[in-house]
Amino acid sequence: MPELSDLRREIDRIDSEIFRLFSERAEVSEGVAAYKRAHGMRVFDPTRERAKVADAASRAPEDLRTYAQVLMELLMEASRSRQHALLGDAGDDELLGRIEAARRATPELFPPSARVACQGTEGAYSQIAAERIFRRPLIAFAPTFDAVFRNVEAGLADYGVLPVENSTAGSVNQVFDLMMEHDFYVVRTARVKVDHSLLALPGATLAGIRDIYSHEQAISQCAEFLSGLPDVRVHVCENTAVAARRVAESGRADAAALSSRSCAALYGLAPLSEGVQDTDNNYTRFACISKRLEVYPGADRASLMIVLSHEPGALYKLLAKFYALDINLLKLESRPIPGRDFEFMFYFDVACPVASPEFASLVSTIGGLCQEFRFLGSYAEVV
Repeated sequence: MPELSDLRREIDRIDSEIFRLFSERAEVSEGVAAYKRAHGMRVFDPTRERAKVADAASRAPEDLRTYAQVLMELLMEASRSRQHALLGDAGDDELLGRIEAARRATPELFPPSARVACQGTEGAYSQIAAERIFRRPLIAFAPTFDAVFRNVEAGLADYGVLPVENSTAGSVNQVFDLMMEHDFYVVRTARVKVDHSLLALPGATLAGIRDIYSHEQAISQCAEFLSGLPDVRVHVCENTAVAARRVAESGRADAAALSSRSCAALYGLAPLSEGVQDTDNNYTRFACISKRLEVYPGADRASLMIVLSHEPGALYKLLAKFYALDINLLKLESRPIPGRDFEFMFYFDVACPVASPEFASLVSTIGGLCQEFRFLGSYAEVV
C-alpha cells in the first residue's frame, strides 16, 4: 500500500494539472469572446450549456455525477463572467439592456419629495419609513396593502412604502402574496426600529384592560407581554396606528392599542406600558416601490422573483449559481402560487452591485435555470 505522503503528492500533482488546464480553458474563452463580438453573438448559449452539463454527468462515475454537473456549471459560470467582462455587453441581453437604460435615465440623487402611498393612518410605521426614505414626502394613506400597489400602478402616487419583513416576527406574507399580482419595482428599502407601547385613554389602568387591538405583526412581536395578560382579548386590525385611532374614538377605558409611542400624542392616549416588544432588537424592513424601473447610484442589492421546475436539484442548481458568482443571499422566501398545486414562487434578495460583472452574469443566465424569472429592482437600503 502506498504511503499517505505519496498519495498526497499524487493528488497535488493532479490538482496542479487541473489548475493549469483551468487557466488554459480561460485563455481559450477569451478567443470565444472575441469570436462572439465579431459575429454579434450572445455570451449565453443555454442549449450548449445543457449539453455540456449532461455530457459531464455521463463521463463521471454514478456516485459522482451530481458533483460533475456542479463542477461543469462552475467552469461555465467562470467562462461567462470572463466573457461578459471582456465584451462589456450589457446590451446583448434584453433585461440587462433595460436595466442599463434605467441607470442612465435615473437622476443622480434620490428625490427629496414625492407623492407617497402608505397603508394605515397618521402615525403608522409606514409613515415613519416614508419619512426616513424621503425628506419631505407627500403622504396619502390607503386602507390596504393592495390599495398601495394599485395607487402606484394607476399613477395616483409616485411611490408606495410597504412593510416586507420584521427581524423577530418574520415576513409580511400578505405583501409577498400581493407581489405576484402587481407590476412594480423596488427602488429603495429602509429599516425602522420598532418600539411598541400599550396605549389607552387617560385614566385607564392596565388591570382594567379587557380588549387590545393591533396589527398581527405587532401582536406577534409582543407575544411574551400579552401572555402575561390572560384575561385580555386580542383583536387584529389593519394597522398599529388604526388600532390607536380606534381606541381613541371608542371612549372605552377598558380598551388599549399596541402602537408606536408617537401615536399617543396624535390620538390623545396615554402609555400604560412602553417597550413591550419581546426583544429590543426589533426592526421592520420597508420597501419603496415605483411603477417605473429606477436604479439610483449606489444600488448594491437586488430582488428577484423565481418559479423553479418541480424536479430534484432545481433549487440547489440555482443556489450553486449564487455561490459560483460569490453573491451573498440576504433573503429567501417561498410563497404558494394561487391555483397551482404545490408550486411556489421564490423571492430572493441578494447583495450584488448593479454595475458588477457578477450582476450581469446572474441576470443574463438565471433564466436558463427556472420556469419564470422576474427582476424586481436594484436599490440601496437606508439604515
